[in-house]
Amino acid sequence: MADPRFFDNRGPFSFGEICALLGLSAGDAASQRVADVASLESAGPPHLAYCTGRAGAKLIEKSRAGFCLIDESLEVKVPDGMVALRAPSAAHAFAAAAMLFYPEDRSGGWSGQSAVDPSAQIGEGVQLGPGAVIGPAAEIGEGSVIGPNAVIGRGVAIGRACAIGSNVSISHAYLGDEVVILPGAQIGQAGFGFASGPKGHVKIPQLGRVIVQDRVEIGACVTIDRGALGDTVIGEGTKIDNMVQIGHNCRIGRHCVIVSQVGMSGSSELGDFVVLGGQVGIADHARIGDGARLAARTGVMPGDLPGGRDYGGMPAKPVGEWHREMGAIALLAKRRKRDSHG
Repeated sequence: MADPRFFDNRGPFSFGEICALLGLSAGDAASQRVADVASLESAGPPHLAYCTGRAGAKLIEKSRAGFCLIDESLEVKVPDGMVALRAPSAAHAFAAAAMLFYPEDRSGGWSGQSAVDPSAQIGEGVQLGPGAVIGPAAEIGEGSVIGPNAVIGRGVAIGRACAIGSNVSISHAYLGDEVVILPGAQIGQAGFGFASGPKGHVKIPQLGRVIVQDRVEIGACVTIDRGALGDTVIGEGTKIDNMVQIGHNCRIGRHCVIVSQVGMSGSSELGDFVVLGGQVGIADHARIGDGARLAARTGVMPGDLPGGRDYGGMPAKPVGEWHREMGAIALLAKRRKRDSHG
């Protein structure tokens, strides 16, 4: 469910109204009320979720959603009490339904011309740099510093003794205490989520948040996308270097170190004390265990990578195995060169 601090829900709607929008038949459930959209994991009886692919098929059996859009080609067991609606593309149908509840608002929720909205709560000892903009219902804890031209969006909560650099933009986010964000970082923008088809790409509304825990440091020009329906989470004490991209619904554990130009695809996860070298690339839904260390330019595919080990290469493999393979390739290249001159 979307956080009302950041999003305005236009619902509830009848199931019949939603189905009419989608060009589908509501059947006997037409008069039932749908209060909101949600993920399969978080949905309850008054919510509409959607199910697509193998990941969705695993989740739907335990879901408490009252209503669910399901790919018509997907074979799943629907739980008792759930109203299932088959659609050619559940993702496209859900995108349209979500837009009904949450029409796109490009205004950012700003009101009036004031640099500090009257509804914002500014703690004791807060310093605001020239040109800083503080949005409606934002909260900034005591002793925090907001740099020049920083933009703090509607409903954003920033803890105590934080340092927010110049030209930082923060939206749809909660920050803990003693968080440091260097200039140019962009926190809480919409994730890169689309339902694709022959006619192009339809944006799926991104209705989640970013949660940044205590004593996190975020480098210059880092981008951290908010979740699609859940949260993007940065764990306590994690340090993120400059120019890192973290996609929607990523979960990063405590005290991780992420070096420059790392890219994390949506819904990937890091355990605690993970170290990522420069330009590591992580595919969506990959999970890396506690204490793993990845050499620069390592590529991680979807699935589980056990913790407590060092990895390198593409795809990622234990560093000893990677070194042996690189050595063997170098040896083969030398032999070929020698043979070609023999």
